[in-house]
Amino acid sequence: MMKRTARAHLNVEAQTHAGMTGKNNEDRYAVASFVLTGSERTPVLFAVLADGIGGHRAGEVAAELAVNHIVDVVAKSDGHQIRRTLEDAVADASNAIAAHSASNDNLKGMGSTCATVWIAGDRLHTASVGDSRIYLLRGGKIQQLSVDHTWIQEALEKNIITPEAAREHPNVHVIRRYLGSAVPPEADFRLKLSKEDNDEQAEAHQGVKLQPNDVVLLCSDGLTDLVWNDEIVETVKSKPNLKEGAGALIALANSRGGHDNITVVLISIPADYTSKQVKKQDWLSWLMGE
Repeated sequence: MMKRTARAHLNVEAQTHAGMTGKNNEDRYAVASFVLTGSERTPVLFAVLADGIGGHRAGEVAAELAVNHIVDVVAKSDGHQIRRTLEDAVADASNAIAAHSASNDNLKGMGSTCATVWIAGDRLHTASVGDSRIYLLRGGKIQQLSVDHTWIQEALEKNIITPEAAREHPNVHVIRRYLGSAVPPEADFRLKLSKEDNDEQAEAHQGVKLQPNDVVLLCSDGLTDLVWNDEIVETVKSKPNLKEGAGALIALANSRGGHDNITVVLISIPADYTSKQVKKQDWLSWLMGE
């Protein structure tokens, strides 16, 4: 089983902003820390970000349901069957959103994206639905780990449009997979460490070992619509800590119009992470807040 801890074993910063257009903030996120019980005592960090879809505040409701149900399923899990747990969490959240949508005329048609990161020790697992993204920043480079479930992504894969044309295309926000749909969506477990990875290779990367100073980023499309990938890595790299990095990313998107909600979750592997594990009992006492 997993036990909630008072502190995270990794560095974390999460910030959200409604943007500059006066719209409600329909993004939600959560970060939770655990430790496996029993002999292993592996520390676990779990993060989820959801971007709600639907008017009349329905998007806010959907995103809130997504985050709450996903975190609840993860917290009740044994911490070992990670893929199965995330599959169950996505299905549970999707069903909850669909049920609420069907029971209230003001909530009809609502839905949500989700991007989840599960780091056990220094092993990374991901799952996503929709177009909220997960990135890895390493050594001054950035790689999008998740795959967008959008019309645009499908068109790019089929060479129907060019990457340059994609940003201005009228279908840029057409989502093909989301929580709350009539048929629960499949969680996507592709983790692309390279643009050349095929689907099988990408899924095989689940559980990849992170390196000291790596930064994992979860973000909603309010950031990636307005800030380029190379700007993301340069902005984070130029700041002395994750708090300033997250704030600078949001400020950059807002300076370009901030036409949507912007949410950023940054997780970094401490430079001395391996050495911290040497005094395991001291480390665990610190995690538990003892």
